[in-house]
Amino acid sequence: MCFISLSPPPPLPKPPLLFFSLIQIVKHKRHNIMNLTSDRDGQILQRTKRGWMWNSFFLLEEWTGTGKQYVGKLHSDMDKEDGSVKYVLTGDGAGTVFEIDENSGDMHATRRLDREEKALYTLSAKAVNKTSGQDLEKASEFIIKIHDINDNEPKFAKDTYMAGVSEMSNVGAFVIRVTATDADDEAYGNSAKLVYSILQGQPYFSVEPETGVIRTALPNMIRENREHYQVVIQAKDMAGQMGGLSGTTTVNITLLDVNNSPPRFPHSTYHLSTPESAGIGSPVGRIKAYDADVGENAEMWYSILDGDGQDMFNIITDSTSQEGVITVKKQLDYESKRLYSLRVQVTNTHIDRRFEQLGPFSDTAIVRITITDVDEPPVFSRALYIFEVDEDTPAGSSVGTVSARDPDTINHLVKYTIDRHTDLERLFNIDSNNGTISTLQGLDRETSKWHNISVLATELSKVPVFIKVRDVNDNAPEFAMYYETFVCENVKAGQLIQTISAVDTDEPLVGHKFVFSLSTINPNFTVFDNEDNTARILTRRGSFNRREMSSYLLPVVISDNDYPIQSSTSTLTVRVCACDSRGNVQTCSTEALLLSAGLSTGALVAILLCILILLMIVVLFAALRHQKKKEPLIISKEDVRDNVVSYNDEGGGEEDTQAFDIGTLRNPEVIDTNKLRRDIMPEMLFPFRRTSPIKDNTDVRDFINGRLHENDSDPTAPPYDSLATYAYEGNGSLAESLSSLESAATEGDQEFEYLSHWGPQFKKLADMYIGQESQRET
Repeated sequence: MCFISLSPPPPLPKPPLLFFSLIQIVKHKRHNIMNLTSDRDGQILQRTKRGWMWNSFFLLEEWTGTGKQYVGKLHSDMDKEDGSVKYVLTGDGAGTVFEIDENSGDMHATRRLDREEKALYTLSAKAVNKTSGQDLEKASEFIIKIHDINDNEPKFAKDTYMAGVSEMSNVGAFVIRVTATDADDEAYGNSAKLVYSILQGQPYFSVEPETGVIRTALPNMIRENREHYQVVIQAKDMAGQMGGLSGTTTVNITLLDVNNSPPRFPHSTYHLSTPESAGIGSPVGRIKAYDADVGENAEMWYSILDGDGQDMFNIITDSTSQEGVITVKKQLDYESKRLYSLRVQVTNTHIDRRFEQLGPFSDTAIVRITITDVDEPPVFSRALYIFEVDEDTPAGSSVGTVSARDPDTINHLVKYTIDRHTDLERLFNIDSNNGTISTLQGLDRETSKWHNISVLATELSKVPVFIKVRDVNDNAPEFAMYYETFVCENVKAGQLIQTISAVDTDEPLVGHKFVFSLSTINPNFTVFDNEDNTARILTRRGSFNRREMSSYLLPVVISDNDYPIQSSTSTLTVRVCACDSRGNVQTCSTEALLLSAGLSTGALVAILLCILILLMIVVLFAALRHQKKKEPLIISKEDVRDNVVSYNDEGGGEEDTQAFDIGTLRNPEVIDTNKLRRDIMPEMLFPFRRTSPIKDNTDVRDFINGRLHENDSDPTAPPYDSLATYAYEGNGSLAESLSSLESAATEGDQEFEYLSHWGPQFKKLADMYIGQESQRET
């Protein structure tokens, strides 16, 4: 098998874009060369000599020619060029990327090839007999290599880089490294050999051509002068020569701050003012020094170095605004000192020792503080006053004196008044000049022990004054509670029946001491003083009789031991009760008398029930009599209602219609609606009914209206109108009208059996009509 390749050989390194097309024809021939040596049989030996074979093809990528790109030619020595040999191509891209002419062995590339997509293809070729299909020669493997051209530009990993470098850095300080890549073949020519250069950013920064490292190019760049820089870096292939492709990227470089700027006050002297009433810790004002640095490099703290206001003021640092806040340290007084001076220092918190030669990193300023006057109210000599006065002190007596001064002026008289909201009863008065408090009325300690008033001085200053009323023994002791005492009839002499105690609204200094006694000698009872502010009531005799005396009044005298001695007499009521043998009370007083008459508890209950029944009978009888006094429904037989009430048969026939038109008694609304009764449901209704025409009978209408007005205004009249009931019944009842005024002409047409089915209410009517009907039939 021989390969004929018309593809270009590997290009020469110089010049890189110059290629030579070589046509190599490699033929595989057999040469019959006679060997001069013979074998042992004397035969002449022959040696087959094969030609060499170049089994590599080369194609340029991105071929721009017309038609298919020719690769090379395959040819076999077995091919006699008689058309019996067929060439077969297999391997990478066979039939798709590459095709072969099976008769001539010419190979072509069917499309443009890209080395970056695939750099080489490995294929196999063989010659086959078309007739028998047998391989004429074994398959031979060869490679098609794609030669690179410079068709890819360098690309950076990012379009924009962010970097930072400290200000004041030396020349050549590392900033950042940027790297670009080229998809072309690095081993073939200079298509992928990159060179970096700086397009924008001189003279501040530079870039290393081979590595892409960006470094500072100027010394001592100051952030305060310029902080941000934009640098454009270019990467170019072909080693930077003309004709090469390039790519760019942008690097944003920020100078990082270092503490190279000391803080400075914008003014050498500051003037502040504050009122004398400013409280301790309240702010007087703020001062601020400026530092060109940022972040922690600009942090500073303030202090007071000296000055006559060093003890009166303090300064603190506001960490947020980096301001010095001057505050009040002690209470100020305009009358004592009106102007203070301070020397304030500001210093950086973090100092970089590398830049100490740029210092000092501190500054000072003078702060003058002026104290302004405030119209202050008078100040009392005490925060509060407590006075004492006896409760029996006469009106006009002095209680005490309050004193105040005006801090704004010297030797200024202060006027005093009492806040009457705290002395609504006007018990006290005050001298407006000297502040002496006196009483206007007599005081009673038992009513109020303390009086809390407020004394006002001019300039709206006031002080609380507490006046305690001292106790005087002006109240007599009395029983501590109401006592219910009893004695048994069978009691013995000297037996205890009650223990009593006393109270006194006075409050002596040494405590209460009460003495109990009887105003007169009592033959029945006696008092024994326990000398502990209690006493015992004892019987002096036995055998009390509640029939003779149901209760006894025992006057007890109670005295105190204070000065002057006060005493009172309290009466103790002792009831006589019936007791059992153990002394337990059974009955007392009125109930005991009833028991003595022989009445038991059951008898008393029976008597009360009888009284209640009699009372109910009397009420019922009175109600019945009141009903009998009502006016009867029928006053006279001549009343027109007699025609309705007195009916006890079917009716008078046609002559009833001669008196008046019964239709006038009907309610026109009832006639229109023809409502049925809902209390019963008849089994049948009259199939035919005639309605009387309503005529304009003025006399009957006036009569009915008059009677209706009389019944409405009569308080004793029944709660219904008989005429109205009559008028409604004829049209509203399901039973229809019972009158014969609207009945049929002949009574033989009437059937009254249905009345017996209407219920017990119509039993009487059914018996009457059915009975009359049966009499007619007989």
